[in-house]
Amino acid sequence: MNIEVVVTDGQGNRVHGLKVSDFELLVDGEPTPIDYFTEVEEGLALDSTDGDVAGVPGLGPNAPVGTNFLIFIDDLFSIERDRNRVLDRLEDDLDELGPADRVAAVAFDGTRVETLTAWTNSPSQLKEALDRARGRPAEGLARRSELGIVDSDRESVDQFERSLTIPRDVSSLASNAEVSYEETLSDQMQRSVLAAVATMPQFADQPGRKVMLLLAGGWPRSVAIYAQETLSPDRPPTDRRVMSEDRLYGPLVSTANLIGFSLYPVDLPGAARDFGGDASRGLGPDPRDGDTRATPRSLEREDSLHSTLHLLARSTGGVPMINAERDAALAAAVADTRSYYWLGFEPRRRDDEAFHEIVVRSVGRKDLTVRTREGYVDRSRDREVGMAVEAALMFGGPPSARPLDVRIGEPVRAGRRRMSVPLEVAIPLDEIQLLPVAGVWQNELEVRVTAMDLEGNRADVSVDQVPIAGSSEPQPGQVFYYQTDLQLRRREHTYVVAVYDPLTGTSLTATGEISPK
Repeated sequence: MNIEVVVTDGQGNRVHGLKVSDFELLVDGEPTPIDYFTEVEEGLALDSTDGDVAGVPGLGPNAPVGTNFLIFIDDLFSIERDRNRVLDRLEDDLDELGPADRVAAVAFDGTRVETLTAWTNSPSQLKEALDRARGRPAEGLARRSELGIVDSDRESVDQFERSLTIPRDVSSLASNAEVSYEETLSDQMQRSVLAAVATMPQFADQPGRKVMLLLAGGWPRSVAIYAQETLSPDRPPTDRRVMSEDRLYGPLVSTANLIGFSLYPVDLPGAARDFGGDASRGLGPDPRDGDTRATPRSLEREDSLHSTLHLLARSTGGVPMINAERDAALAAAVADTRSYYWLGFEPRRRDDEAFHEIVVRSVGRKDLTVRTREGYVDRSRDREVGMAVEAALMFGGPPSARPLDVRIGEPVRAGRRRMSVPLEVAIPLDEIQLLPVAGVWQNELEVRVTAMDLEGNRADVSVDQVPIAGSSEPQPGQVFYYQTDLQLRRREHTYVVAVYDPLTGTSLTATGEISPK
């Protein structure tokens, strides 16, 4: 596991020249040996080994250390004006990149992730990718409209109650419209976060430090609290129908830390624009139409969005780009990743989904501040395969995917607005491992099948344990056929089939389209 460490003094200045003996690594509170260590200063690896600890593999003294900047553009929540402003500034700062740096860019529209460019240091390719990004539809105004409709509904109810002088029951549950908005926002947020989670493994195979510039169009820290503070400040928030903060952002943080990405989230919306009135007059507790005082709601919304950016950055050793800092996001990230200490250790893998805290301390120097990632989740095999399925839904079948032939039968009506779709998977036995046990060549594969419609709605993932057994060793070209029926709504879908071999850890993945007849 890679741990990039930034050390600063009391004035915020970078501290250079420290050795591995100047650091203590704690995992779950226990001292843990540092397996490799290198100081990187201004993009060059220094000869900073100490004792028996080796330098970072593949980095000799004075070797250039590149940083890989993965740009993730959230089109589902971003407003075109805000997004393109940041993209313009990113293009202006491309000359800040070093010769060993690389950039890749993807964009998410709520359903699929589009790769705008693979890893490259070509200015022309990067400018072309940013041009494509600026030309994509942005859905942020639709998200504002969804909130505005529910907000307007709440204001109408409030005005009606006041006109009748009916006491308001502050303990009442949210209106149906508010509950529906919370559920919709929670689903949209889950899609965007999962898209970012699925993106990182697709771009992880690159030497050097890894950074994700997360261009977030406005992600609240808690969907329930955000909706409650925005729409109904008088009622307590309810998380019964929406994802909690840990469930929503935990997979993003743990994936970034386990793979080695630092998150540098960028505040696309910038400072709140609907702040009106004279700030010296304070925030009115119960503003009415025509009141010149500012309402606190816009600031509360902004605080909720900024809190998410701080959480993601702090947990992964990155830096949030808030308000005006969005205009120099790439330049600031380049500057921040030029000098650091690169530590590494081999974690004990138990695949138990447990969180393991990482603490790096300076030895004997209480005046120094250390910034690094906060820990990692030891992902289980089930989670790993689930992520592969999610990535296939978002990206389609990757070029490196192992061969897997899937045949779709004729869809059959299965009730009102539903269909049953026969599916047959040809699993090549050349690609999996069968072991002879008591004279029988056998294995038990795990087959997962899911589908997603054009609006991003996902069918439940079916998981089957499929035993394979034969009296003789499989011959070259031999296949095993797995059959099932998908129960889907009568609309177009993208399907994903993933076959996992527990003996070798091999995953075979296939994607395709299903259309109702």
